[in-house]
Amino acid sequence: MNFFEPIDGELACEGVRLTEIAQAVGTPVYVYSSATLERHYTVLTDALVGQGLKGRDGAAPLIAFAVKANSNLAVLKTLARLGAGADTVSEGEIRRALAAGIPAERIVFSGVGKTAQEIEFALKAGVSEINVESEPEMHLISTIAQRLGLRAPIALRVNPDVSAGGHAKIATGKSDNKFGVSISEAERLYAQASNNAGLNPVGVTCHIGSQITDLAPLEAAFAKMARLVARLRADGLSVERLDLGGGLGVPYFDQPEPATPADYAAMIARTLGDLDIALSFEPGRMIAANAGVLLAKVLHIHERPEGRKFVVLDAAMNDLIRPAMYDAYHDLRPVRPRPGPADTYDVVGPVCETGDTFTRDRRLPSLEAGDLVAFMSAGAYGAVMASEYNSRLLVPEVLVRGDQFAIVRPRPTYEDMLAREVVPDWV
Repeated sequence: MNFFEPIDGELACEGVRLTEIAQAVGTPVYVYSSATLERHYTVLTDALVGQGLKGRDGAAPLIAFAVKANSNLAVLKTLARLGAGADTVSEGEIRRALAAGIPAERIVFSGVGKTAQEIEFALKAGVSEINVESEPEMHLISTIAQRLGLRAPIALRVNPDVSAGGHAKIATGKSDNKFGVSISEAERLYAQASNNAGLNPVGVTCHIGSQITDLAPLEAAFAKMARLVARLRADGLSVERLDLGGGLGVPYFDQPEPATPADYAAMIARTLGDLDIALSFEPGRMIAANAGVLLAKVLHIHERPEGRKFVVLDAAMNDLIRPAMYDAYHDLRPVRPRPGPADTYDVVGPVCETGDTFTRDRRLPSLEAGDLVAFMSAGAYGAVMASEYNSRLLVPEVLVRGDQFAIVRPRPTYEDMLAREVVPDWV
């Protein structure tokens, strides 16, 4: 469920008409719904708790929101107020989570290429765990922790060699992907970490991909992880936590319905049985995707003599790169539908590349220059991947709560953009 519905025939976010935001902020602009963020977090938490699944100290499982999906401080703060943690993949994301009020003990530090500086920052901050992706990284963490006089809390990320994900570029669980250590080496590395003065192995983790709509690959991966935990414990090793990552898909409007959080939680309860272990999760897309839209304006309709029609928008691939990078589908809705027959369009942006195409041969309601349109399901991997390519100003972000809205990242000026660069005296 999301809170983007018409008011008197005009698309709104909660109680705010999107035309009002466009008039105040301009376009393109991302618009997020607080109510949708809160609902999606709560639905997942309630489903997991309803199956008797637990976190540390018997409390609800840790829901560590994947900051890479949407790193806006206001979005993070909205989730922090509900008790969310943060799954982070850089020092910058850790800093964002802390700035949003997420306690360090609810922050997980992941990623395959952590630098020594980032590891030291995470240890000093007191994060809950560092997810170890390789043997060299494990040794680096140990060296830094011992220098600081600490034992680093780590979870070993395991690659279960299970194929999943909505696109090859977001699948992370196969043996030829860069993520994690293989099942075959996990037991040796976990035992090694248990005897290392700089390491405190607290558990294991896996994450096999994103936008997974079928529970079968997740179940296969989780079953492998359960067997690994059992083997480690049989060897006399302590395994307190199991981090099952994220990846549960979302309905991208007019696309096949994915498994529900309730189905997901039931599968986990069935698969893990009586493992008696604290669980944590790293969802991003399923919480944020349908909580946001990208609002854009039609600049003009370009019709070729052979009949092909291009809808040229003021939004471009630098604002929303998912269609160009992942062939991603986004439902496209006119904010104020006009009478007239539907037509078939290619929807494109102004960037000087053919790749700046949002969709081809899409059947859409009648559109004219000046109309506002909304790319649905744009709350995840939208603004976070935006850039200033073609020296276009970075897209702003707006957060709505009820009948109020606030600009939570303003659009910079051209002067702001140019001021960040320095020309040396000798040029």
